[in-house]
Amino acid sequence: MSLAQRLREAELDPRLLGMGIALVAIWTVLDATTGGVFLSARNLYNLAVQSSVVGIMATGMVFVIVARHIDLSVGSVLGFTGMAMAVMQTEWLPADAGWNWPVSLAAGIALGTAIGAWQGWWVAYRGVPAFVVTLAGLLMFRGGAYLLTDGRTVAPLHATFQLIGGGLEGSIGTTWSFLLGGLAILATLASRALRRRSRRRHGFAPLPLWAEVGRCAVAVAIIAGFVMVMNAYTRPRSEVGRGVPIPVLILIATALAMTLLSRTTRFGRYVFAMGGNPEAAALSGVDVKRVTVGVFAWMGGLAALAGAVTTARLAAGTNSMGTLAELSTIAAAVIGGTSLAGGVGSVPGAILGAVIMQSLENGMVLLGVSSALRQVLIGAVLIGAVWLDSAMRRRRTST
Repeated sequence: MSLAQRLREAELDPRLLGMGIALVAIWTVLDATTGGVFLSARNLYNLAVQSSVVGIMATGMVFVIVARHIDLSVGSVLGFTGMAMAVMQTEWLPADAGWNWPVSLAAGIALGTAIGAWQGWWVAYRGVPAFVVTLAGLLMFRGGAYLLTDGRTVAPLHATFQLIGGGLEGSIGTTWSFLLGGLAILATLASRALRRRSRRRHGFAPLPLWAEVGRCAVAVAIIAGFVMVMNAYTRPRSEVGRGVPIPVLILIATALAMTLLSRTTRFGRYVFAMGGNPEAAALSGVDVKRVTVGVFAWMGGLAALAGAVTTARLAAGTNSMGTLAELSTIAAAVIGGTSLAGGVGSVPGAILGAVIMQSLENGMVLLGVSSALRQVLIGAVLIGAVWLDSAMRRRRTST
C-alpha cells in the first residue's frame, strides 16, 4: 500500500502532516545552528507566549479568508483596543478597584467586536471591498490609538490584568499544569473512543486500529511533552517550574471555541459555504450579508483579545502595539493551509502556521539576523506558501 493510500485510510490531512514535518525540521535546524539554545525550556516557553497573540488572531483570520475577504486592520485594532483598555485602567476607572481589570477587558473586547461589525457592515451592505475598508481601518485605528493619549505610554496596569500576558507570574504552576495536561489527555482519548463508537453506530467504517492508536499516541506525546517543557522552565532564583503560561491557555480556549464554531454551528457551515460558492450559498437561503458582518465581528473581538494579551505582557499601553501584526496573522493563516481563493481552511492549521512563523522569527533573532533580512526571509516563506496552495488547487482541479 502506498503512502498516499495509507494517509487516506487514516484520514490524515497531507498538508497538515507536511506542516508538522516542516516544523520539526525547522526546529532541528535552528537548534543545531543556535547551539541548543532554541530547544531550551526557556526559549520554548517564550516561543509559546509569542505565538499566542498571532495564533489568537489567526483563528479569526481563517474565517475571514475562507469567506473570500481579507482584514488588514487587525494590527491597528489590536493597538487601539489595547490602548483603550490601558487608559480605562489607569485614567477612567478607580485604579485600586478589584473590578477595574475585568471591566476594562470586557469593554475592550466589546469595542473590538463593534469595530469589526462596523467594517463588516461597509463590506456587506455598502459593497465596499474588504481590502479598502480594512486598509482604511488600519490607518484610522492606528491614528486613534495615538489620539487616545497624544502618543503617551500608559502605565501601570492592574497587577491581575498583567497575568494575562504571561510575565513573571503569568503561568499556572507545575501542579495545575500536570492536572490540566492529564485532563487534556483523558479528553482526547475519550473523544477518539466516542467518535469510533459513533461511526460504528451510524454504519460507517471506523479507522484502522493502527491509525487510531497512532493518532492517540501522537496526541498524548504532544500534550505530555508540552507540559513537561513548560514545567522545566523555572522561576528566577528558584527551582520552582512556571508551568503553562496563561496566554497559551487563552489560545487553546480560543482555538477550541473557533473549531467548534466552524464544525458544529450553522454559522460555521455558512461561512465555508459562502467561501466555496457565494452565489449558490445565497440561492440556498444563506443570509450572506449578515454572515459577513458576523465574520468581521468575530475578527474584531479576537483582535481585541490579542490586544489584551499584548498590553498585559508589556504592562503598559504603547502606540507601537500591533504594528505589522496583520501581516503575521495573514501569513499564519495562509501557511496553515487557508486558501486565498476561499472555502478551504482550518483552525488547527492556522495555529500551526503561527508557530512556524514565530519559530522562524525567534530563531533568526537568536542567530542575530537583522530585522530587514528577517522580513525578507519571512516574505519569501509567505510567497512559497501561497505558491504551494495554488499548485495544490490546480492539481485537485486537474484530477
